[in-house]
Amino acid sequence: MEPKMFCFQCQETAGNKGCMFGGVCGKKPQTANLQDLLIYVTKGLSEITTCLRAEGKAIPAAVDSLITTNLFMTITNANFDDDRFIDRINETLSSRDELLEQLHDTTELSAAAVWQYRTAEERTLKAAAVGVLTTEDEDLRSLRELTLYGLKGMAAYNKHANVLGYADTAIDAFLQQALAKTLDDSLTAEDLTDLVLETGSFGVKVMALLDTANTSTYGNPEITKIELGVRSNPAILISGHDLRDLEMLLEQTANTGVDVYTHSEMLPAHYYPAFKKYPHFAGNYGNAWWKQKEEFEAFNGPILLTTNCLVPPKDSYKDRVYTTGSAGFSGCKHIAGEIGEKKDFSALIEHAKKCPPPTQLESGELVGGFAHHQVLALADKIVDAVKSGSIKKFVVMAGCDGRSPSRNYYTDFAKALPQDTVILTAGCAKYKYNKLPLGDIGGIPRVLDAGQCNDSYSLALIALKLQEVFGLADINQLPIVYNIAWYEQKAVIVLLALLALGVKNIHLGPTLPAFLSPNVAKVLVENFGIAGISDIDSDLEIFFGKN
Repeated sequence: MEPKMFCFQCQETAGNKGCMFGGVCGKKPQTANLQDLLIYVTKGLSEITTCLRAEGKAIPAAVDSLITTNLFMTITNANFDDDRFIDRINETLSSRDELLEQLHDTTELSAAAVWQYRTAEERTLKAAAVGVLTTEDEDLRSLRELTLYGLKGMAAYNKHANVLGYADTAIDAFLQQALAKTLDDSLTAEDLTDLVLETGSFGVKVMALLDTANTSTYGNPEITKIELGVRSNPAILISGHDLRDLEMLLEQTANTGVDVYTHSEMLPAHYYPAFKKYPHFAGNYGNAWWKQKEEFEAFNGPILLTTNCLVPPKDSYKDRVYTTGSAGFSGCKHIAGEIGEKKDFSALIEHAKKCPPPTQLESGELVGGFAHHQVLALADKIVDAVKSGSIKKFVVMAGCDGRSPSRNYYTDFAKALPQDTVILTAGCAKYKYNKLPLGDIGGIPRVLDAGQCNDSYSLALIALKLQEVFGLADINQLPIVYNIAWYEQKAVIVLLALLALGVKNIHLGPTLPAFLSPNVAKVLVENFGIAGISDIDSDLEIFFGKN
């Protein structure tokens, strides 16, 4: 049977080879192909913006935002709405054509920079012909896709910073230049390897930008207890990563009798001082993104998806799902609003008032808020614990969670860790072990949660500070090991950023990415010590030696 699509950008891709007849994520072939076409025309637009910059011409901020959002919309589990993708394709072509008129030299432009269509049939045929497999050489394909997926992650973090009024034109210029280079058939495998590493360097920059945006706007995260139970009021559940959306929702629900709960990657919002002034900011409900079908059902009230990760909703609660920003699903209500605009959440609030309170799933509390500012405030205590031998090692277990049973490895690994070991985490991977009774070491919790996946930057800063304190020449001399779970493209940019910072010997699971060709994987293994995972006992021996 002829494949109807091809996508291998996430960890759960079919057979760890590629989804060809429908995405494991729920993405339909038509949607996948439209995403491919959106990426194709966005590369063409980026080629033109890069040429214009070379001619000394400025690029409007709206165009930078358009490109960033286009990439964000194609991240795994962000948007499943075909109409939204068609609109973005048309908007991108319109913007491209306007800029094309300003370009002095058009002789070297690729087909992506000039392609047009007149009918829906032409669009459909083109969408099916511009996917991943158009690059025939598997090593070049691997390096191009590794770059692209890193850029998608970079775009996500860039968008979050932009929403808060923070931007860096150098980041936008690089992102677009790198996109354009994935069209350049003259680039060798060595050239593209350099591009991958440069993408990692800009990954560090974009996470630093977002860290500044978040902390300047909402304060530095601080040690916080988060309630896991429920109250008796009707409520709205907010998921995703966008703190500005949360802020607007909290402002608009104040004094309405409607509570707000976080879900999945929005949990770390509780760590920011600015949100603690809202008495109706009730707590966290549920777990990682992949459990949302049963958890959204039980919540009873409306749910706001601000970014990925959206699982195609069941009909039983689909009418309670609202999307905003880059997220979308056909049949779900979408809340409009561009950067700088105030979104209107009144429909959610009125909807919530008509719903019963959430059904309680669990009770108790979680402790988090161990981003770099907070951890560095505890630096003396941590250094003393290391010097005394109370803490022998830190294990970075950041990244993503997912529905595969193989991910239970991370729960079992956390349980099996030596008692003198502290877990450093960020991202939704924490849900595999953040509710385990792992205790503390001299008052230091054995799970230090820095926040969302982008807050992996905090973990890097903590490592760099410890390197300085201990007077080590190399970050890899620290008593830190890396056992990271990945799922989608934001995890890819985090990985590339860590490599750019010089971190080596990272273990990545539950599988190595399908988009790594054998030769590209070999380069990562030989140059950076990248490795997969195996079984608990074998990996513990690798990290800690024999008992």
